Amino acid sequence: MKSSQKVIDYLNFLLAGELGARDQYLIHSQMYAEWELGKLHDRIYHEMEDETYHARLIINRIIVLGGTPNMQVGELNIGTDVPSMLKSDLDLEYRVQEDLKEGIALCEAEKDYVTRDMLVGQLKDTEEDHAHWLAKQLRLIEMMGLPNYLQMQTATPNMVDSAH
Repeated sequence: MKSSQKVIDYLNFLLAGELGARDQYLIHSQMYAEWELGKLHDRIYHEMEDETYHARLIINRIIVLGGTPNMQVGELNIGTDVPSMLKSDLDLEYRVQEDLKEGIALCEAEKDYVTRDMLVGQLKDTEEDHAHWLAKQLRLIEMMGLPNYLQMQTATPNMVDSAH
């Protein structure tokens, strides 16, 4: 199936963002694991898995449309402490939301409604899950203070061993 080159190019742009988000979340999750913040590790590792899934969907769509996926990784912004990591991840999600909205508009203009629907699903996930959860964590830090928040994040039986 051949598609608009504009759509393929924009999907490659979105792919770079998803790959960057995946890598940023992976690094942050491993930092949380090292600091024994198991709950944060588990949640951010889950976000990394979601970004990997989004990237896979985009890769598959590029191939179906007759393009070649460009595996260039987008910009990373690695935090140095929990608040800066959460803020960096939230900023990333806000940027992804705007990029997805532009992609949705492009797909509509190019009459590629299948790709549009895929991007709408990713936008819903980004707005309702990822960004919302990150914003709540930053609010919790403001309300209860960083030491209390960090204490809440230490225990979990599900933390993946950082060596794996």
